[in-house]
Amino acid sequence: MSTFIRRLWVFVRPYQRRLFLGLACGVLAGLSSAVLVVCLRWVMNLAFAEPGTPDELPAWLPAGLGEVSGAALIVAVLSIPTVMLVRGLCGYCNAALTRAAATRAVLDLRLRLFEHLQNQPLGFFDRARSGELVSRITSDTAILHTTLGSSLNSLLQAPATLLALAILLLTQHPRLALAILLVLPLCALPMLYYGRKLRRASADLQTAGARWAGLMQEAFTGNRIVKAYGLESVVLAQCRERARQCAAHLREIVRGSEIPQQTMEIFGAAGVVLALWLALRSGQTLRVGDLFQFVASVYLMFSPIRTLSRLHSQFEQARAASQRVFELLALPGAAPDPVPARQLRAAGAEIVFEQVAFAYGEKPVLREFNLTIPPGQFVALVGASGSGKSTVVNLLLRFYEPQQGTVRIGGVDLRQVAARDLRGQIALVAQETLLFNDSVRQNIAYGRPGATDAAIEAAARHAQAHEFIQTLPQGYETVVGERGVALSGGQRQRLALARAILKDAPILVLDEATNALDAEAERSVQVALQQLMAGRTTLCIAHRWSTIQRADLIVVLAGGRVVEAGTHAELLAQGGVYRGLCALPA
Repeated sequence: MSTFIRRLWVFVRPYQRRLFLGLACGVLAGLSSAVLVVCLRWVMNLAFAEPGTPDELPAWLPAGLGEVSGAALIVAVLSIPTVMLVRGLCGYCNAALTRAAATRAVLDLRLRLFEHLQNQPLGFFDRARSGELVSRITSDTAILHTTLGSSLNSLLQAPATLLALAILLLTQHPRLALAILLVLPLCALPMLYYGRKLRRASADLQTAGARWAGLMQEAFTGNRIVKAYGLESVVLAQCRERARQCAAHLREIVRGSEIPQQTMEIFGAAGVVLALWLALRSGQTLRVGDLFQFVASVYLMFSPIRTLSRLHSQFEQARAASQRVFELLALPGAAPDPVPARQLRAAGAEIVFEQVAFAYGEKPVLREFNLTIPPGQFVALVGASGSGKSTVVNLLLRFYEPQQGTVRIGGVDLRQVAARDLRGQIALVAQETLLFNDSVRQNIAYGRPGATDAAIEAAARHAQAHEFIQTLPQGYETVVGERGVALSGGQRQRLALARAILKDAPILVLDEATNALDAEAERSVQVALQQLMAGRTTLCIAHRWSTIQRADLIVVLAGGRVVEAGTHAELLAQGGVYRGLCALPA
């Protein structure tokens, strides 16, 4: 438990003043329960007192009230709403302040977790399932929020109530109180027994829930394939199995939460029966108010005991959820930026790959890879699938780090440059076009946040996108849907080109950027590309020979190495690998 609290305390500490003030209000609210019982005893004794019996007044009231039974009764009755008012105000402040601290702490935790995952290297996302990551950020932290939000306000209030009532019983009815208090330790046994089972069931539920969320996310994003291959029943069966697993774990959690509480009710009732039996056997007579105080105190003690049992259950579930969350936070992030970082000037600088080696796990991709890209030139990478073309792009953008060798721009090793500075000078247009569920204008503006509407529309015109944007229902304000589902493949690609044009970076990377375009659309975009590439260093991966032929330098990769390099005509004349690739159908 100490590790769990220490980890969470890092996020709660900024709001500790609010938290401690709320906990103090909770203690006052807990103590007021004992004061309320005393006031009720006072009222009952006054109401049922025989004529001539002196009024029983608390020591802090004026002694003169003891002579007037009616006045004493009025004061006693008025004390009850007064205590209830104080108790209500303290209870409200307790809940409001502690929940505010918990909400802010969990929000900070979610943001830290999201930021940490964003900073993971690309290889992490190659292995992870996005649905499960979203589940950890939302569902697991939601359990922490529920636990902290609903439990912190009871963390001290319940023990304070229990302690105050126990002291009251011991001072007023010591023999009867001992019978109750001797039974209370038995209430802890069910909590200890079911605590470990509850934590294990909670962890299993979170894992099963994350897998279920991942399955649904894949079914939604791949819905076209699901429908095309008639896989609806298969996906539904998998979802049912995931739901069955979640239901089974949830039943275990219900058992682990409810059985201890109900068992404590039984033990508590046994303690009350034992105390009353002792009172009857001893022949002890109690005034009506004294008996009422005893019964009310015992009854009120059940509530904090149940609360402590609930807190124990919630904390066990929170421990399981926090373990999953902090496992992600413990993952090493991407290679940190060097301190101090060197400044990069990519405009007019050559790009050099020198003796670069890289492997995905145990699968080598690049071996002794050497390539020099002169400034301002259009260089195309070609080769069979798996030859390492995309890996070259990933190393240039520092999505991965070379395991051997160096990548330099203008003589500066990219590992000595801040990643944001590097990527700020490279515009990427990838084969898989990512558009956000936002307006057309905003999707283009991601290329240069803060760009004017005029600059955005100019970029769209250069990308041959302005005409089709004008035909959309709300023009530039049209929301394109998740991943740009409302647009055709060619339209999405032209918006991606507009984004790159707006970025106006000195280095342009085209990763099969025109493959989604039909012949007519490609001709229009090629004009835009020619304008975009003018004066820029361009690295292009393409399968369409219409794009490759115009390259200043064509680099042929095979087995992770450069095997040929030259212009289109030179490579055809050599009759080597490139000519064989050209003979393959497009």
